[in-house]
Amino acid sequence: MSCPFVRKQPIAEGARLIRRVFRIQRILRDRQDPLAQHDSVLIEKYRFSRQGIIYLTNLLDPYVKSATHRSRALTTAQTVCIALCFFASGTFLYAVGDAENIGKSAVCRSIRKVYLALKHFLGVFVVFPSHLRPQVVKQGFSSIAARLSMVCDSMCHITNVEAKWPGSVHDSRIFRESGLCTLFERGAYDGILLGDRGYACRQYFMTPFPDPNPGPRTRYSAALARTRARIEMTFGQIKGRFQCLKSLRVAPDRACDIIVGCAVLHNIATIRKERTPVVEVQPDDDLQPVHLDQPSGRAARDRIVQHNFEYKNMTKHIFH
Repeated sequence: MSCPFVRKQPIAEGARLIRRVFRIQRILRDRQDPLAQHDSVLIEKYRFSRQGIIYLTNLLDPYVKSATHRSRALTTAQTVCIALCFFASGTFLYAVGDAENIGKSAVCRSIRKVYLALKHFLGVFVVFPSHLRPQVVKQGFSSIAARLSMVCDSMCHITNVEAKWPGSVHDSRIFRESGLCTLFERGAYDGILLGDRGYACRQYFMTPFPDPNPGPRTRYSAALARTRARIEMTFGQIKGRFQCLKSLRVAPDRACDIIVGCAVLHNIATIRKERTPVVEVQPDDDLQPVHLDQPSGRAARDRIVQHNFEYKNMTKHIFH
């Protein structure tokens, strides 16, 4: 009940004093700072730790920073985290915008800025034959797989990626017209690649025997399959980190750029020893074998079988 002679209501004033005494201190989080969250939340949401995101922010800042601070322009950290959120979740742009409190158009621009910036570092983080020392690389191997053409080493580092075929193209043609094939044909590298039955056997490119008889050829094919499983593990890791690669709802040319950007991010995460996702078992592709093996390739494969997979030479294998 109010009193006409008192300017303030006594009951309301008393309630205000009580609330002031028992008020709980509120902690306001800066919503514009994506790094204000706990490290475990950052890894789950962006697939990188706080230090990893800071590293990416400093790395990409010259390419993605806004030219002006007017109209509350996004910071470099915000732009990078928006793109990482999309890469990690693969969800719709509206959902990413709702999670980051921005509009769909800003999400689209941020993603494009980041994957185009990552393409500048393709030659820095995706290096063939590997980032490792040459003697370490020779103890490992290089495995190749496609629909895009991708090569990895024994440490699951992607060493080569060719993502310029926005359509259904045979694996063998992708490799045949790649820059890596041209370098091998010129003799630029001393080594061999391992592939599946979707490729033609070449002098520097070993593939399994089609329907081998029990014996040395079967042991060779089994060893090659065990060794080549590393590329399947690499695919599992990159798809586990970046769910967007499982279903890209973008134009084919943009899909190729996103794949290259995710390959660069995968190598950065692997080199920095970021948390590795649980790898799903990848089913073997039901490929039609290629019978256009080169005579020099068949001869090189037969020599490998004879020198390493005959019973008298079983103490050493070329594939480990």
